[in-house]
Amino acid sequence: MRNYIKMMGRIIKKYSVIPLLTALCCNSLVYFGIRQINVGREHYIIKIFLDDLIPFRTEFILIYILAYLHWIIGYLMIARESQEVCYRVISADLVAKLATGLVFLLIPTTIDRPWPTGTGIWDQLTRMIFSMDAADNLFPSIHCLESWMVFRGSLYMKNPPAFYRPVMFAFAILVFASTVFLKQHLVVDIAGGILFAEAGLALAGRFRLGRIFEELNRRLLHIQPGQE
Repeated sequence: MRNYIKMMGRIIKKYSVIPLLTALCCNSLVYFGIRQINVGREHYIIKIFLDDLIPFRTEFILIYILAYLHWIIGYLMIARESQEVCYRVISADLVAKLATGLVFLLIPTTIDRPWPTGTGIWDQLTRMIFSMDAADNLFPSIHCLESWMVFRGSLYMKNPPAFYRPVMFAFAILVFASTVFLKQHLVVDIAGGILFAEAGLALAGRFRLGRIFEELNRRLLHIQPGQE
């Protein structure tokens, strides 16, 4: 147990515990909590002509699932970079998610998605995901927001591995593609995810919202600025 704690301490910096837990709780409340509030309400489909031109391709379910690994790696790397980067990006993430939650409440969205009927592995995985993930809370896409946020967070890192930023960017693009090829999202949902992430980053930087985590860590964990 002691070795496990030491290992986790090398992966997760002490100063990043509160920001990461706050981000996880906020994401869960926005996505699952508002879904419950919106039960029985009218939902809207925000479709453009491009959506009808995109085929349904269940093999993209692999990318859709791997997006979760993309986020875990991305947020952990951001959190490990420094207090400044951790606090800034996570505070931006919170702003973006809270704004997303407000839009979910004001404009509940849905999509008419096809149901995969094949027996292949991709169809089976897609059916599994569809059965767990209702076709709502679409605009903006949290899938796209988080993938863009971890890429943008990589730009604040001083010395990441040479491959890191290109890989994070390329995988973000693949995640965008997966959401529309699987008919989990519409084209405008991708644009919304990027826009909300960028707005969160701009507001967090403009108003130095990362100071909230700095103060929480100072009061609750006695962590001073610059201390790991």
